[in-house]
Order: sequence, then C-alpha cells, then structure tokens
Amino acid sequence: MSSDATPSAPAVPPPTNAQSSPTESSPSPTSTPLPQLVQNDPARTGFDPQTAWWMNYFKLLTGSINREGAFHYREWRYRQNEEQDCKRCEEFRDWAFTHSPTVRFLREKVEALNGTLDKENVVCRRCPARLTEDGQVHRSSGGFSPGHGILICANEVRDRNHLEDTLAHEMVHAWDHLRWKVDWMGDKDLKHAACTEIRAAMLSGECRWTREAWTRGNWTLTQQFQDCVRRRAVQSVLARPRCKDDVQAVKVVNQVWDSCFSDTRPFDEVYR
Repeated sequence: MSSDATPSAPAVPPPTNAQSSPTESSPSPTSTPLPQLVQNDPARTGFDPQTAWWMNYFKLLTGSINREGAFHYREWRYRQNEEQDCKRCEEFRDWAFTHSPTVRFLREKVEALNGTLDKENVVCRRCPARLTEDGQVHRSSGGFSPGHGILICANEVRDRNHLEDTLAHEMVHAWDHLRWKVDWMGDKDLKHAACTEIRAAMLSGECRWTREAWTRGNWTLTQQFQDCVRRRAVQSVLARPRCKDDVQAVKVVNQVWDSCFSDTRPFDEVYR
C-alpha cells in the first residue's frame, strides 16, 4: 500500500516475519495513541502454550478456552506451521506468476515502467496478528513497500484464489508507485492513499460478487461491488497512522471517490 516518485525496481525485503506496508510505521505525534496489545494469560484465557496442541484444541471445542484464548491459540498454531504455510504460499505465488492473467498483465505493466516484481521481492512470511485492549483483532493479507517490494502473509492465505487477489491488490499499488508521485504516508493529506486503495480494491478482484457472498457472507445484489470497494478503502485508510478516526477516513474516500473509482488504469476496464 505504498509508493513514491521515481520509477525504480523495489529492493529485496529483509528476511523477517514482520515486513509490512508503510501503514505499519510509527504513528505521528499528532495521531491518536494506539491501544495496548493484549498478552496471553492462561489463567484468564484457558489457553496454555505449554500444553500439547491437541489438548488445547479439545479445550477449544468444549468451550474451556474463551475468545481471547482462541486468538492466542490461532497465533500459536501459525508459529508452529510457519514453514509449511510459507512453502504453500510460495507455490501459489509461482502459479500466479505463470498462469494468472491478471497477475501476468500487471507484471508486464510494472516492467513497462522499469519496475521488477518476481520471487526475489514478492515474499511469503508469517504475519502476526494483533489483539488490542479494545477487543479488536488486526490482521493483514499482505502489503507493499516502495523500498522493499510485496509481502504476502502466508498464514492468512486461504487458497490459491485468495493469494491471486491479494497479489493483484499489491501489484496495483506497485504500478501506482511507479506511475505517480504518491504520498503514501499521508504527510500532506490522505487523498493519495485513499485513491490507490480504491483502485486496488476495485481492480484486484477481491470485491467481486462471489468473493463477497461466499467468503464474507454479503449476499446483497445491488451496489455490492461499490459498497465493498468503499468499505475496504475506508478500512485501509483508517489503518494509516496519519488518519485520526473513521470519520476522517470516510470523508477522504468520499472526496476522491468519483475520479478514482472511474480510473481503471492500467486495465481498460474492471475484469475481475
């Protein structure tokens, strides 16, 4: 979800588990303080990482682990399965580079702007989720950083189609990065960020009706696509440190909606 001025190939990201888009950077002095993270307490949650996984799983099924404990159990299992999740993600990524019409098209358009996206800077890593004291769970499927490339969160990838949508979303950000001088962090204002999030949600396929209906349970037949794009753009803008609250996020998305929702470049139209 990021970009700046001159067309240059993103560098290879460092091999860390926490590589993420610029929206994860430190908050500005004027931004609202972030809620504190909630750590696991077995006495409170019922989940004990020192216990065998199958015993914790049985406790989960029988309701002996509460909702907070279920979150920590899930993250604990992701750590256990990190290697196989990353391997599976890399297989899906390589398939998308070879067979996905959307990913292949975006890759060609990025190359036309002197950029490069390949397995060296499109990486799969485990992305820890965050549970904050306000009860919110913060997850991400991926991210784009102008100086590093694209991150795919291997533990959040459900299947090959999900990875294809996530990769296409971040590749739209990469194309925007090479094509325009985008103020990703919102140092001047958040309109650039809102516009690229609208375009990425619109062009990646993540808001097509079948994805909304079968994955998110949204069976609305009218305005479903527009509502999905708007909702996901607002969520992404809200995650940026420079954004004060949901009111500001909605306002800035509305300000750029007409021009950005009609901008399908580098596609001729919305295909997915």
